Amino acid sequence: MTFVDSIKTCFNKYATFEGRAKRSEFWWFWLACFVAGYIPVINIIVGLGTLIPIIAVGVRRLHDTNHCGWWLLCPIYNIVLLATIGDSGANDYGEASVE
Repeated sequence: MTFVDSIKTCFNKYATFEGRAKRSEFWWFWLACFVAGYIPVINIIVGLGTLIPIIAVGVRRLHDTNHCGWWLLCPIYNIVLLATIGDSGANDYGEASVE
């Protein structure tokens, strides 16, 4: 998934906590939010506007690794899970997402 496709997908699934998200979708969106958050004039607006989508894509990313979204609350372990390669086939949270 490309940078632009990732941003479009995450905003189209603004508050969708079901399904799965590939690593590229999560990390490209996270990078976009991180960079946009450092623009001084709009950092609060970006932070508030992307809070729900960044949590939603994180939950979908954990679903891709066949883990519950509540693992986002574990500070260290969730980073390991977010960087882990997802299941290639179907798992408890649905079919593998298509890039």
